[in-house]
Amino acid sequence: MRGERPGPRRGGKMAARLSGGENRLVSLPLSRIRVIMKSSPEVSSINQDALFLTAKATELFVQYLASYSYKHGRGKENNALTYSDLSHTAEECETFQFLADILPKKILASKYLKMLEKEKRGGELGNCDEEDDDEEDDDEAVDEAVGS
Repeated sequence: MRGERPGPRRGGKMAARLSGGENRLVSLPLSRIRVIMKSSPEVSSINQDALFLTAKATELFVQYLASYSYKHGRGKENNALTYSDLSHTAEECETFQFLADILPKKILASKYLKMLEKEKRGGELGNCDEEDDDEEDDDEAVDEAVGS
């Protein structure tokens, strides 16, 4: 080993060798995660270990969100995970409420226009929960028909 210390060490050649094997341990593209991390003005350089751990943590989080949404959603009846399962989880589960803006409930354009009209007239938004469920079922049926 030409004067190199045995065992793992940081930086240089050892990190390069590890990164090749680590790529196989995550499904997410490390190059994309690096771009996202570098988009923060506070980040000047990214350690390979930090990149790998961020990728793995993100992957595990997405798996947890998907499995939780599947178990607690209506998709398991059809053996499928639906967008409405994800949005319902983001809205109802305290752990995932920070995703509520990213995963909003899907509504029909016509219903949104009606809500805007009510708002202009000074009426209250909401109180349409019974209609929401029926229209969501219709949306899912349309989504499944289109996907087939």
